Amino acid sequence: MTALDGPALDAPAQADDSPWGERELADLVRSAGPGASAVTLAVTRGGRQAVRCAGRLDHAASEPCTPDTVFELGSITKTFTALLLAELAARGELALDDPVERHLPDGWRPADVRRGGPVRLLHLATHTSGLPRLPPGLLAGALASWSSNPYGAYDEGRLRAGLARTTVRHRPGERFGYSNFGVGLLGRLLTEAGRGAGYPELLAERVCRPLGMRATTCAPDPPHRAIGHRHGRPLPPWLIPGLPGAGAVRASGADLLRFLRAHLRPDGGGAAGGGSAGPGALEEALREVQRPRLRLPRSGDQICLVWNHRRTPDGRDLLFHSGGTRGCTSLIAFCPQTATAVAALCNAGPTRRDNFAQAAYDVFKRFAGAGDGE
Repeated sequence: MTALDGPALDAPAQADDSPWGERELADLVRSAGPGASAVTLAVTRGGRQAVRCAGRLDHAASEPCTPDTVFELGSITKTFTALLLAELAARGELALDDPVERHLPDGWRPADVRRGGPVRLLHLATHTSGLPRLPPGLLAGALASWSSNPYGAYDEGRLRAGLARTTVRHRPGERFGYSNFGVGLLGRLLTEAGRGAGYPELLAERVCRPLGMRATTCAPDPPHRAIGHRHGRPLPPWLIPGLPGAGAVRASGADLLRFLRAHLRPDGGGAAGGGSAGPGALEEALREVQRPRLRLPRSGDQICLVWNHRRTPDGRDLLFHSGGTRGCTSLIAFCPQTATAVAALCNAGPTRRDNFAQAAYDVFKRFAGAGDGE
């Protein structure tokens, strides 16, 4: 592949006897955005699995991209937040129908709901809360860093002030409207329900350690980090201090394979090397996040807890979510009926000129046996 800006990222060889997944990796390399230096494809189908990688952590770096290379996940973080919500609900520490007010920190004022109400945790996890896509005050403070770190200066104090200034004009549960604000707020509420642990600590305790995800983190500069790029320019680490539940997680291809295999086998039959859910609340939560909750307008697709759900004509369930920071693009997807899952990662932010997320979804459909007639 020839990058539009910056050095080229060479596609892997595609001989007829290429290892399983290598051809699909080459497709992703060709679809990666300008300046990408690293691409990872993690795939499992049935009992077979592989993590294929191309490139280096940066154009100026000598360290190669490996299954343990960590990428910014952006909105794929929301699937982790949904799993935390379901896990806390399975433990009885909260209920999906709880109103937001029940889990607000002391001294926080809820949004003003003009019709219906209240806003419930389930509304936040299905993008039906009526909250806007971004919280009040974020855009004004983000202009100076819009191309690199628009959320970087938006801390918890601003989230608290923004929530108090928010007016919900639609009845909660009535309309779908994708909201980083809503799921980011949900992440903050979960830390209250989880006895005050911060979002990174709660995620590590309830999800990452039980699933053996050793490289998954919210830390901005973890080891083996793929340097993000936008239009060929290297970027600093992505920061989202006020809304970590909406976009702060970083993970490797190997860890995402563990995460996805746990969704495929929530009864404890996850990936070798730590991908099983184990007994109890997490097992129940892995099933709960896959249950469709509502049908999207003008679409046959549905929303589960955060996950997008698509049913093929032959009855296969495709669950997926994409993510993007200024410097990375990603997609994860799984199909329970064929025991198939795919994670695709690259270190170039999404632009109008690339189609990495769509190419990754097409790769997933190929592995899952879902054709164009889905």
